[in-house]
Order: sequence, then C-alpha cells, then structure tokens
Amino acid sequence: MKTCLLDFFRFNDGANRKLLDSMTQMPEPSEAVRLFSHLVTSQNKWMNRVTKAVDDAGLNWFGPEFPLDQLKTEWERSVESWIDLLERSTDSELEAYIFFTRPTDGKQLKVKVKDVAFQLNCHSVHHRAQILRLMREQGMKPPVTDYIFTAIQSA
Repeated sequence: MKTCLLDFFRFNDGANRKLLDSMTQMPEPSEAVRLFSHLVTSQNKWMNRVTKAVDDAGLNWFGPEFPLDQLKTEWERSVESWIDLLERSTDSELEAYIFFTRPTDGKQLKVKVKDVAFQLNCHSVHHRAQILRLMREQGMKPPVTDYIFTAIQSA
C-alpha cells in the first residue's frame, strides 16, 4: 500500500507541476487558481488532521487563494509534507485512524490515513481535469497529464 500511495503522489506531483507551468499561459487563470489553491488547502487541512498542529475548525477547504506566482511553492510544500509522511510511515501506521470533529454538526468521525492519502490523489485528478477543461475553453492546448503515459514503457 505504501509504495502504491507514494507512486500516486509522485505521479500527481509531476502532473500538477506541468499543469501549473501551463496555467501561467492562461488568458484568464482566476478559476484555475481558485481550484488549484483548493487542492493545496485540502491537502494542508488533512495533514493538520493527522498532525493536530492547530485547531482543525480554523482551517477551510477553500481559502486562502494563493497568487498564481506562489502556487508552485505552496503546492511543493503541501505535497512534500505528504510524501515525507508516507515515506516515514509503516503500512500499519497507514492503517491507523485519524479522529476529527466535523465542524458543521460536531459529529466525531474517523478515517484511515491510507484512505485520506488515496482521496487526496483522486481529488487532485478531479480538479486537474476541471482546470484542463478551462484551458481548452480558453483556446489552449493543455499538457498531457494522464497516468498511463507515465506507466507505458518500451517493450
């Protein structure tokens, strides 16, 4: 499980860095910036739920929205913290539960670290696709970010 999650994070990191490079060429990047900022803040919020560094209720899913020229740095900081956590964790630690309180109703919830890590990567694919669509709508040819192109090898 650990190896699979690390591979998925590294794939998403590379794909998102390509995306960020292309986002600087967008005629109107505001919605792409909002969505990409959300990827960063979501990863940070979930990391905080793992580390319990600050009160979770003060962290939002959307916000802050980072300036386009700072997004790459914010992304790197966020994704590297997850890769570092995964590299340091054993498979049994990835099976451990994170306990948190849902802010909307105060309900106590739990989820496994491995499931959060998997979700963050799926979440990244989802919003990357939205940003790629925005690029096409703005007349751009988006970068190729499909996983299969990183997996295919010469025979």
